[in-house]
Amino acid sequence: MSIYIYNVLTRKKELFVPIEEGKVKMYACGITASGDAHIGHAYQSVIFDVIKKYFEYKGYEVTYVRNYTDVDDKIIAKGNELGIDPQEYANNQIIKTDFELNKIGNDKATVQARATENINEMIDFIDKLIEKGYAYATEFGDVFFSVKKYPQYGKLSNRVVENSISGVRKDVEPGKIDNEDFALWKSAKKDEIYWEAPWGKGRPGWHIECSAMSMKYLGETIDIHGGGKDLIFPHHENEIAQSEALTGKKFSNYWIHNGLVKLNGQKMSKSLGNGISIKELLDLYHPDVIRFILLQNNYKSDLNIVDGIFEEVEKHLYNFYKTFAAIDNLEVERQCKIQSNELSINMENEFNEAMSNDFNTAIAISNLFKYFDTMKGMLGKKKNACDLKLIKESIIKTYVILGILQYDPKEVVDEIRNKYLKKYKVTESEINSLIEKRSEYKKNKDYENADLIKKQLLDKGIVVLDGRSGTDWDVNIAKEN
Repeated sequence: MSIYIYNVLTRKKELFVPIEEGKVKMYACGITASGDAHIGHAYQSVIFDVIKKYFEYKGYEVTYVRNYTDVDDKIIAKGNELGIDPQEYANNQIIKTDFELNKIGNDKATVQARATENINEMIDFIDKLIEKGYAYATEFGDVFFSVKKYPQYGKLSNRVVENSISGVRKDVEPGKIDNEDFALWKSAKKDEIYWEAPWGKGRPGWHIECSAMSMKYLGETIDIHGGGKDLIFPHHENEIAQSEALTGKKFSNYWIHNGLVKLNGQKMSKSLGNGISIKELLDLYHPDVIRFILLQNNYKSDLNIVDGIFEEVEKHLYNFYKTFAAIDNLEVERQCKIQSNELSINMENEFNEAMSNDFNTAIAISNLFKYFDTMKGMLGKKKNACDLKLIKESIIKTYVILGILQYDPKEVVDEIRNKYLKKYKVTESEINSLIEKRSEYKKNKDYENADLIKKQLLDKGIVVLDGRSGTDWDVNIAKEN
């Protein structure tokens, strides 16, 4: 099945045609290690992790490069604030971020490139741009790219040069010829980390990092380049300008950009103090809950985190894993020999139909609800045991690409249930004692007191479930505090 991608460069959905048959070269701009990774970082990294996984699922050999910016003004300031070497601070943040991204189900990129490990490549890149007349060094030791020398500037963001600096922070940069020119090399300030270069001591500008590392690990032209849509301008626009000015070749054939994260409709920012770190989320929710939320949205759209969304998704996943656990407990009289059935075949077809259409994880996730509804309807009939086990395994096999529903069902159910028992400050023994008392009331036809206990339990966040085989209970995740 062919894969179609919305290409931001051409502003239309296009058939994916790789540079080299059977291979994909993909670069995604990663994280600046200046603080704790937040849900916005998680959104972008999960999207590109899934894209990589889907290409692999379709048989492609994927070389996926993801970078860390481990030197910049904020990292230097943070290191100085904490009284440690900025590089040590950045390294600690990268280790922490890697752990958190792995915890939410991301594979490591093929290459995790760090800016400080590729300084020589950046210096060489800049030197060649100066030789070609696209860049100039100032008397102060800075180097700038001359935007006017590159006529196609603005083709990604659809901006004209005269308007290219609109909405962009303007720093005071002595020696810069035109306002729209951007820094390739920044001269070192006093007591600041630096590298020796032909123009003086300093460090690379942000934009040059990704171009140099992309070329080093993937070549002059790559299949896919991407990141959050906030990088379209100026970062990715500048990457295209400096890369194509250097090589005279197309930098990337396809550009993919994911939306941003909002909290209750408001842009997430440090100034507003409304950020949510990945660590905070992992302390509160199972990794599947986080990943499910990030993928139930069309990747090109902004993701709006509203109050209660985590609990809502947690309830869905709790019920999904409960269904899996119930299937695991089914007994079969014979060895299941069925290798496929209509539902499992349709499931894989529907998954591919969604994902091959610009990686539509939103549809792939929404389809899960009908699959689980079907399974729950089949659970009461013993003859369906083999079919149910097959469907469960098909879901696990297919949705590994999204990185969800891969955990032990009983462990997830117990984890979420125990979390809510603790939250509601009620114990299993207390619940069982009240249910036993309620059963006595019902046995004696004292339905009024039986109903009072049922309400008492509900007030504690416990739902009583009466069935043919007796009375059971469960936590009420939707309970309001």
